[in-house]
Amino acid sequence: MFDGNPGGRRLVLASGSPRRREMIAGLGCEFSIASADIDESVLPSEAAADYVERLAREKANTVFAERKDQQDIVVLGADTTVVAGGDILGKPVDFDDARAMLRRLSGTWHEVLTSVALVAAEGCKVTTTLSRVRFRELSEQEIQRYWDSGEPADKAGAYGIQGLAGSFVERVEGSYSSIVGLPLCETVVLLKEFGIKIWSD
Repeated sequence: MFDGNPGGRRLVLASGSPRRREMIAGLGCEFSIASADIDESVLPSEAAADYVERLAREKANTVFAERKDQQDIVVLGADTTVVAGGDILGKPVDFDDARAMLRRLSGTWHEVLTSVALVAAEGCKVTTTLSRVRFRELSEQEIQRYWDSGEPADKAGAYGIQGLAGSFVERVEGSYSSIVGLPLCETVVLLKEFGIKIWSD
């Protein structure tokens, strides 16, 4: 466990995601936001768990490097990906891409991995959470109307469980909050290790 300075550290969220912003705010943390512009391409032969961990680290490290003169900050980076049959499903580039993803998820189980990385002057720690989701069978009309809603365009796997796509989900195994984009239980453990106060402190 890192030796923190409870109450004297400032949290920076390295993410532009409104979902992660709401979830961190719900923990009662005081924080600022600084999005990290990184290349999110998958490396050749890169496993999904390695991919999400690398991106979470890179987001946090990028923002920390930009503010390295501020020794009292802790930067949180996170990344979520959907995995079907061992393949990483990123954000769809267009409707055809989204339709192919949703067809693949229809009527089957898939995995959702989220990594959270915290970076401070004394080092970095990362946790990765794996959850499983089963979709019911989706019709072509549902897929088309879901795309028309605008919701899937910027989401890994072309869906957001907290929105309209929640009606696609038959069953969840694991952390619901992780599927949304931030595993709250695991994140709280990391925040406490780095001396960041939450609502219960």
